[in-house]
Amino acid sequence: MSYLPVHTKDTAPEASKKILEQTQKAYGFVPNLFGVFASSPAMAEAYGVLTGIFEKTDLTPTERQIVLMTNNRLNGCTYCMAAHTTISQMQKVPADVIEALRNGTKIADPKLQALHVFTARINETRGFVDTADVDAFLAAGYTEGNILDVILGTSLKVQSNYTNHISHTPVDAAFQPNAWEAPKAKVAVSA
Repeated sequence: MSYLPVHTKDTAPEASKKILEQTQKAYGFVPNLFGVFASSPAMAEAYGVLTGIFEKTDLTPTERQIVLMTNNRLNGCTYCMAAHTTISQMQKVPADVIEALRNGTKIADPKLQALHVFTARINETRGFVDTADVDAFLAAGYTEGNILDVILGTSLKVQSNYTNHISHTPVDAAFQPNAWEAPKAKVAVSA
């Protein structure tokens, strides 16, 4: 049962209508997640602003998708996994990286794998990572600032993943080709 409706530009609270219009322009349609966010104009605005800020990090589009999709998988978010698979394909993220992210398997590129593992550790430990986790991340070529970038991307996924869990957001037709089912048991990323 969903406790949150999927609003349209006609049914959304007045303060969310402009956000949905901007979303329509950006995507060509209003993804259902944004329709759900519209119940809270503050959440709708916060998600858009935080997404824009995350895109300003010095992480590449592939690296940003690794952070986002790792969290989607670990949080079991079927909506976001389908959406970000589609976005990753549009951003030319290598197919083998997308497949590893969807399955929680090892990424062949050692630096990207280090990001994948560190992101998983941030999620799984709620930020209480070991010194060895930080050292391995930095040794792979990431910076102290990138530690915070991973936390930023993780916080973005808390907003969307948790919203989708409560709302049971239907996957949009545009994302259906990349539908994903969460594993029955939580699978950790291996180093």
